Amino acid sequence: MKIALFGKNLNGNNHEYVQLLIDKIESLGISLIIYEPFFNSYIKTFNFNNTVQTFSNHLEIKDNVDFLLSLGGDGTLLDTITLVRDSGVPILGINMGRLGFLASINKDNILPALNAILEGNYALDKRSLVRLETPSNPFGELNYALNEMTVYKQLPLSMLRVKVYVNNEFLNTYWSDGLIIATPTGSTAYSLSCGGPIITPESENFIITPISTHNLTVRPIVIPDNNIIKIEVETRNEEFLVSLDSRSASIREAQELIVKKETFKINLVRLNNQDFFSTIRHKLLWGSDARN
Repeated sequence: MKIALFGKNLNGNNHEYVQLLIDKIESLGISLIIYEPFFNSYIKTFNFNNTVQTFSNHLEIKDNVDFLLSLGGDGTLLDTITLVRDSGVPILGINMGRLGFLASINKDNILPALNAILEGNYALDKRSLVRLETPSNPFGELNYALNEMTVYKQLPLSMLRVKVYVNNEFLNTYWSDGLIIATPTGSTAYSLSCGGPIITPESENFIITPISTHNLTVRPIVIPDNNIIKIEVETRNEEFLVSLDSRSASIREAQELIVKKETFKINLVRLNNQDFFSTIRHKLLWGSDARN
């Protein structure tokens, strides 16, 4: 078995948990491969008994890794999909950040989570992705996102005029700061903060959520994810921003954006003692009432 570790920046309080994980993996004789920038940043922080193998791109883990462990928050886990791509490598998120919907394993449970994986006490949640197609293709091969595709304004005091078509049928023109096309996974992210609904991961839907709309009668709408969404944007300075999860690019308004479901899915590891409803109850403090 080979396990990959991916991370970015760690709070000093989290170093001991990562060391515990490294020690456990090495003691079991499991091969370990670490994301090269992460390894170089912490080479003097962690102790290794064996020679460390590193990786820096998706080709080095595509057919070479059984699991990828993401050390950080949800943002860190979102970055792993640019490395995993369509390989199907299962991702386990270990939460060393704050809320952690995707990185759902608490750092205090690192070793029990590793044991659960080794014992086969887990399931794979297959999460759908949203894909963006546009003539300039600013994201190259990484034109997909796990949470959402978002268009938003560049100028702070202006707004966008966003025309949206679903399967070539006109839906609406949104006068707003921007627009979110979210997957079910992304329903608990940016879309939720803009008033969008929570959707269970297997729902096979897209959520279209306006950002700070200037028409109070406009509300988020849920559509099947086999629909194709076309977006046309008008703005004062002829450019607007587009983001795919945490990656963003500037696009000229003359371009048409096509949004559809990606052809592959991402595998997130879910331990057998976890489920989606318990996660949202815990993270959103549902039922935190003395009567419950």
